[in-house]
Amino acid sequence: MTWELHVLLLLGLGLGSQEALPPPCESQIYCHGELLHQIQMAKLYQDDKQFVDMSLATSPDEVLQSFSKLALTHNSSIPRGQLQEFVQRHFQPVGQELEPWVPEDWKDSPQFLQKISDAKLRAWAEQLHQIWKKLGKKMKLEVLSHPERFSLIYSKHPFIVPGGRFVEFYYWDSYWVMEGLLLSEMVSTVKGMLQNFLDLVETYGHIPNGGRVYYLQRSQPPLLTLMMDLYVTHTKDVSFLQQNIETLASELDFWTVNRTITVNSGGRSYNLNRYYVPYGGPRPESYSKDADLANTVPEGDREALWTELKAGAESGWDFSSRWLVGGPKPDLLSSIRTSKMVPVDLNAFLCQAEGLMSNFYSRLGNDTEATKYRNLRSQRLAAMEAVLWDEQKGAWFDYDLEKGRKNLEFYPSNLAPLWAGCFSDPSIIDKALKYLEDNHILTYQYGIPTSLRNTGQQWDLPNAWAPLQDLVIRGLAKSASPRTQEVAFQLAQNWIRTNFKVYSQTSAMFEKYDISNGGHPGGGGEYEVQEGFGWTNGLALMLLDRYGDQLTSGSQLASPGLHCLVAVLLISLLLQ
Repeated sequence: MTWELHVLLLLGLGLGSQEALPPPCESQIYCHGELLHQIQMAKLYQDDKQFVDMSLATSPDEVLQSFSKLALTHNSSIPRGQLQEFVQRHFQPVGQELEPWVPEDWKDSPQFLQKISDAKLRAWAEQLHQIWKKLGKKMKLEVLSHPERFSLIYSKHPFIVPGGRFVEFYYWDSYWVMEGLLLSEMVSTVKGMLQNFLDLVETYGHIPNGGRVYYLQRSQPPLLTLMMDLYVTHTKDVSFLQQNIETLASELDFWTVNRTITVNSGGRSYNLNRYYVPYGGPRPESYSKDADLANTVPEGDREALWTELKAGAESGWDFSSRWLVGGPKPDLLSSIRTSKMVPVDLNAFLCQAEGLMSNFYSRLGNDTEATKYRNLRSQRLAAMEAVLWDEQKGAWFDYDLEKGRKNLEFYPSNLAPLWAGCFSDPSIIDKALKYLEDNHILTYQYGIPTSLRNTGQQWDLPNAWAPLQDLVIRGLAKSASPRTQEVAFQLAQNWIRTNFKVYSQTSAMFEKYDISNGGHPGGGGEYEVQEGFGWTNGLALMLLDRYGDQLTSGSQLASPGLHCLVAVLLISLLLQ
């Protein structure tokens, strides 16, 4: 199908005469077109992602021709049973193109385990270290030889996935995964994952949200430069940095060229960044949900809604009241307006990257580029202070471009500049502690909530997520004040006890946790909570490494689930 026909199809779906946007990728099977529309709207699977993760049994042309004949036979109203048969005949089950992979650099007892004083936490950390073997994946060569038959984007090196429905790698998840892998002394696994990301930048100019073609036109929080810093700090492999410094620069250029917005404040103009994905149609992996949601808004607003959903996915926070505030109905997803916000965390990550690039270029002897990035960081610091910082409240806040004001709601991302080292006055860290106290965040005993609104979205109350705990904990830990450092430790203790308690009861780590009543696997959003789980494991290992001589497994020790954990550990030891 040509792009013109795709436009006509969209118009036929009642999208009105507004400006048509290009599809998320060229594939008429995985990204746009009648086949995708009919199969996803038939809701053959509980999770729309299942269909777009299936590989083709034959060439795309053959599949499309066969579909055209089927549509003609049924006057374009194909019965559900016929669609089911069509998929079974022309598509392979999910995951056929991947094979399990046990990392060659996995070893029994990494050194960091010795730092953990609490015997139960140490035994648990050994189990978390074991999980890397379950999350390892390697692509089969046919993804390279017949890329058109797969939604998976070929990567040369094996990698660690988040887990559950996420059998491909994801951009920002991988940073916390890498932190954990380095503690597990799995340096070559980290280098391979980093090389995969660098290859993606070389090919596409940026890193997609995840390793699928339907994610190609949206990215995720930009942490590639930080990943490189993590690797180089650990290995002193400056030659790898030298070989790839221009690729790191290209990735930051993507954000500058495609995601920059000018904000006027106090009579001055400042350049900051936002999430923005001007591509049309429903997200392929959530097609029916996006199409159904579009039916709740006027026809002329549907394309705009779909671009905002994609921008929300690019933010990593898919979805949250953070992107709904300021809309007509701030508890409904149809009010999403991600691209109208200048996010604190995105700008903190870019500020950090600019600082690291300046350091990298200095190390490589390129003073011109070092100065360029140092100036970019200084400009961004000034912009963040002028537009996002609130002296009275002691935190940074997302800026609403349409309303011309800050969004003063609580999110852990409001403290991301502390974590990223993007602030000039050291006393700001202690102001941030007061901000947490003023918002009663320290009264939550099982983790830091994602927001203080319960909308049913997964990036909202009562859910807590590993990366957001890290933003606050390591941000506060930079303070010279013993009291602020003690609060950082206590937040780490709370999170570790929640993770440990749930693991003791379920023998699993989860993508997110419900912290409302003692800590449980999280919920809400578009799909069931997933087990695995890459970044949760990574942060748990980081906290166990950092505070291992102080952390305790806590009062939950009497819970029945602990006997299950002890049994698992004993069996594991006996088998060894």
